[in-house]
Amino acid sequence: MHYFKALATDYDGTVAHDGVVDDATIAALERLKHAGRKLVMVTGRELPDLLRVCPRLDLFDRVVAENGALLYTPATREERPLGPPPPDAFVAALRAQGMAPLSVGRVIVATWEPNETAVLKAIRDLGLDLQIIFNKGAVMVLPNGINKASGLGAALEDLGLSAHNVVATGDAENDLAFMRTCGCAVAVGNALPAVKEAADIVTQAPRGAGVAEAIATWLDDEPRLVEAAVLRHSVVVGTRLEDRAAVRLRPDRGSVLITGTSGGGKTTLATAILERLAAADFQLCLFDPEGDYGAFDAVTFGDADTPVSPEAALDAVRKLGTNVTLNLLGSSVEDRPDMLASLFPAVLDIRAKYGRPHWILVDEAHHMLPRGRDAGDGINLDAQVPTIFITVHPDTLATGALASIGTVLLIGRDSLDLIAVLSRTLDRPCPPLPERGPEVGEAVWWDCRGAEAPALIAVGKPKGDVKRHTRKYAEGTLGEDRSFFFRGPEAALKIRAQNLSMFLQVGDGVDPDTYLFHLRNGDFERWMRTSIKDDGLADEVATVAANDGLPLGETRALVRSAVETRYTAPATAP
Repeated sequence: MHYFKALATDYDGTVAHDGVVDDATIAALERLKHAGRKLVMVTGRELPDLLRVCPRLDLFDRVVAENGALLYTPATREERPLGPPPPDAFVAALRAQGMAPLSVGRVIVATWEPNETAVLKAIRDLGLDLQIIFNKGAVMVLPNGINKASGLGAALEDLGLSAHNVVATGDAENDLAFMRTCGCAVAVGNALPAVKEAADIVTQAPRGAGVAEAIATWLDDEPRLVEAAVLRHSVVVGTRLEDRAAVRLRPDRGSVLITGTSGGGKTTLATAILERLAAADFQLCLFDPEGDYGAFDAVTFGDADTPVSPEAALDAVRKLGTNVTLNLLGSSVEDRPDMLASLFPAVLDIRAKYGRPHWILVDEAHHMLPRGRDAGDGINLDAQVPTIFITVHPDTLATGALASIGTVLLIGRDSLDLIAVLSRTLDRPCPPLPERGPEVGEAVWWDCRGAEAPALIAVGKPKGDVKRHTRKYAEGTLGEDRSFFFRGPEAALKIRAQNLSMFLQVGDGVDPDTYLFHLRNGDFERWMRTSIKDDGLADEVATVAANDGLPLGETRALVRSAVETRYTAPATAP
């Protein structure tokens, strides 16, 4: 699966030399086009001039002309200005001065140094909201906010592509705006020093030969381009305690496993990571089987009452810039793995076409992707598709999921033992362990494909509140491993309570010996702490259990009150 889907290239000084694109460069562009990549030209030239000098515009899916102000589609010859036309008074003022050369496009006004002083004076005198952009002696006047980056953004929106999945080539200062936004920035050999310094890769060859060199590297060794640019497109997860060095989540290191003790803060850590990925304009798709990510800023499909509509959800995933949460709470616990198995391949097909979503999250991964479902489920967990798996039982994950993992984050003071479990499961040597487990606000970071030992890191909190999703616990269907079972002192019963509402209902109906056995034995408290993940509720129920002088009716009433105070289910939306 290829990460980079398009080339965005400047014209003069990059693919063209003295206004001409040579045959070898055209052949390289044709090779890239035949490989299924998109081509976008981003130039300061006005369109009539470009049509005159470049006979092979048909190779390009979009052309951004006038330094970002005009979008042109060669296949249809459609022109779309991306800004207002130049003010008549401004053009008249420049012509009244006899300014030469002077060119007026659909949006741009262009001249050459040293005319910038007179241009700036006219802008000030007329009180206009215009900016001056320089390019190797050229002076281009455009509305504020319009440049090659904004123009490329409009072209990519047309094509449904993210800038993260674009290789950009350029040579001059006005190219920096769009090169910096792209997944990999390539400066050709003749580029200005400032452009070379800002680029991820600098070609040996100049101009068109340099572009051809970059294309050859891309098609023959794409990981080299990803590696060169990855630090610009990684996000900081935390800092190592020993040296305060930043620890980064990289899209080229495979999937991420977040694991640890139940109730240890896995969802909180995952939400913080998701926020940082979203802030960096990565598109995200979340498979949320229990409604834990409602606080994350995404378009959500499905709820406790409504199963996910696959068609609507996948349409949203296709939309550029849309983060999507698939809340599977409306499907039965038994059906959720099948929902994942049906939706996951479709999401991967979208990624194969557009390069996004860039990251996928699968919560409760031990249930959604259990061992034994590897064959025939249609899920191809390619290591090049970064996925965040969250589970308390990593050793029960499908082998395909385990094989894709490159990074492990462990949460909870007692989580270190999981490294040995994972080492055996992954058939990798067990590394040296930190001296202690992670405290609150910490995690263990393990690059399990690298040589470094696991390290304690400090992790940040999400900016938004990780809200409790009361309906999930009050009315939803928890799996058997998360449900409470009333068994009684002789283990003669097996009455399942798959949510808090059922827990209260069954608790009112079971015999006194069974109820008090579980209460006094700490079973209620333990279930609420580990499965419901509510320490406050568990503490309150433990206080009730400690008061063994209360009548049974009052005891049941206090437990019910503690639950209902926190978990009164919201009204069903119309």
